[in-house]
Amino acid sequence: MEFDLWTFTLDNLEAAGVIGGYVSISIIGFALITYAAQEKFHTSLQLGPKWVQPIIGALLGVIPGCGGTIVASSIYRKGKLSFGGLFAAFITTLGEGSFVLLGASDEADVASNLRAFATVTAVGLFVGVIVGYFVDAIGIKSTSTVAANNSDNHEDYLKDSIAAKFTDHLGFYLIIAIAIFLAPGSIMALWGGGIDAIETETFWVCIVLTIVSIVYYIVHRWVLKADGHDESHTTVRSALLDAVSDIAMVITYVFIGLFVANFIIDIMVGPEKFDEWMTSSAAIVVILAAFIGATPGCGGMIAVAVAYITIPHFPMPALIAAAIATSGDGIFPLLAENKKDALLITLVSFIVAVIVGYVLLAIGA
Repeated sequence: MEFDLWTFTLDNLEAAGVIGGYVSISIIGFALITYAAQEKFHTSLQLGPKWVQPIIGALLGVIPGCGGTIVASSIYRKGKLSFGGLFAAFITTLGEGSFVLLGASDEADVASNLRAFATVTAVGLFVGVIVGYFVDAIGIKSTSTVAANNSDNHEDYLKDSIAAKFTDHLGFYLIIAIAIFLAPGSIMALWGGGIDAIETETFWVCIVLTIVSIVYYIVHRWVLKADGHDESHTTVRSALLDAVSDIAMVITYVFIGLFVANFIIDIMVGPEKFDEWMTSSAAIVVILAAFIGATPGCGGMIAVAVAYITIPHFPMPALIAAAIATSGDGIFPLLAENKKDALLITLVSFIVAVIVGYVLLAIGA
């Protein structure tokens, strides 16, 4: 069979954009919810007694996206959350990878992915709470003192540049507008439906969304060098700006993941042979997924989630291992404040992820 790179690329751009349509709804919705909740967290004197803080941390981590872990990092550094609570949040979170499982597209079995999301979340919640209580019980504490508010904002010197204007205005409004256009079809896709009258337009709009998102992510991450999130959202627009940067990042990684996975499976190896390799090497996949998930940020978890929805018989224990190991973008403010805490959480989370992954593999989960 002759390989058509142009058609292959368009198909993957469109698939990433379709997933991005639902991702946009989810991320924007949770950004607004997190913004409202964050206001309460900043005014609260204490998040309950110490014994309940691992549960609070785990519940923050359950929130799809990175908003919950960013809030957890912020309140932990202000002395309102125990180290065990912070641990629980990071172990429980799926980061932006949650939106890949919550998304809908031709690449994904929606019902199956929702079950996977529920399964991974339930296991992560259980493991996160247990580890959180263990950390607090043995007396592991932060190596840092409570930090003062850090207002280091590298954007100031670039705020009038073309790149900043693109991310703050043109790119921002384009992604919001496309998300609104795709929203009805994305919601209908959850029930296997769609809007046939604008099927062709939707195809090209999805491609545009993916391309704009890739450009936005490159400009935001590599030109403006904006790492992670701004944890202090003083306005709805600032929360939406973070949401748009998340949307762009997720769609970019989803496209890369789809392109690479589909190229390997369909072109280089072949579906049958690749399926045979995956089922015979599950033990390797578990530790590899945990390692990828442990990389800072959400890229690793997004890649594993994309692999889960595109590769037949991808092991559920590997997906769970990646989810436990990932810390999402919430790790960045912690890295900025105290690298020892961040590295300790990353290392322990990876070890826990591998143990849980192999236990689940052994019992045939």
